[in-house]
Amino acid sequence: MKSGQLGRTLGQIKQNMGLYVLLFPAVVLTLLFAYKPMYGVLIAFKNYSPALGIGDSPWAGFKYFEKFFHSYQFSSTIKNTLIISIYSLITFPIPIALALTVNQMRPNRFRRFFQTVSYMPHFISTVVMVGLMMILLSPSTGLVGNLYSLLGKEAPDLMGSSSLFSSVYVWSDVWQHVGWDSIIFIAALSAVDPSLYEAATVDGASRLHKIRYIDIPMLMPTAITLLILRVGGLLGVGFEKVYLMQNDLNSTSSEILSTYVYKMGLLSSQYSFSSAINLFNTVINFILLIMVNQISKKLSENSLW
Repeated sequence: MKSGQLGRTLGQIKQNMGLYVLLFPAVVLTLLFAYKPMYGVLIAFKNYSPALGIGDSPWAGFKYFEKFFHSYQFSSTIKNTLIISIYSLITFPIPIALALTVNQMRPNRFRRFFQTVSYMPHFISTVVMVGLMMILLSPSTGLVGNLYSLLGKEAPDLMGSSSLFSSVYVWSDVWQHVGWDSIIFIAALSAVDPSLYEAATVDGASRLHKIRYIDIPMLMPTAITLLILRVGGLLGVGFEKVYLMQNDLNSTSSEILSTYVYKMGLLSSQYSFSSAINLFNTVINFILLIMVNQISKKLSENSLW
């Protein structure tokens, strides 16, 4: 029986050999750049010395994890990371709302123009984006500063405000990526059977009824999957934009896990300490992903696995 199954398996592999040949480079690249570097996780448990290498460096156990847990930066970096992440989660329905709006537009030039304009900011690099924000939000020479001066008021320093840092970060991110993030929802709506809309029209349904009873239920599986992935990276706030927006005035609310890892690892050469922080971040994100996926599986039929 086993020999028969083995023969069928080998026959299927031989039959689809072309597909396996195409898949082989991707598998090799994944092993080399995704799995092989995981060996470096050992740095978090060692007193790593570049001269000795990972293998010969002495073991430190959980020394650097305890150091991070007892450091004064632990609570502030976790707090700042969670504030920005949860704030970003609140804006998750905005791409869905944009997709529903675009879906209600007639397929004409205005719709194509609207979609193009909403997609364009996504292709602006993060460095250029932050540079534009500094210019436009400058309290002295920027657009905001000029508007306030016309009203005879003093403009706030939005880029230097500690209390407004998360709002500036999140809403600039929404402006830049909302159009691009809506593409997947627009694609999901394009798969809706037109006969459903025709039947709803015959029954006297308004546009709002069609959105509520046809469009939104069709978007729910996609939305739940993306939400699970978003929650799974709750502590994985992007490094580049936050680091570029940081300054001495907003550092109390802009120091997050990724920027702290960079400063400890590359600027201070505390490799084991920064590796421990990053591993802690990864483990927490993995646990959150498992938990949210299980909750979604129990409450609905949608889950990642």
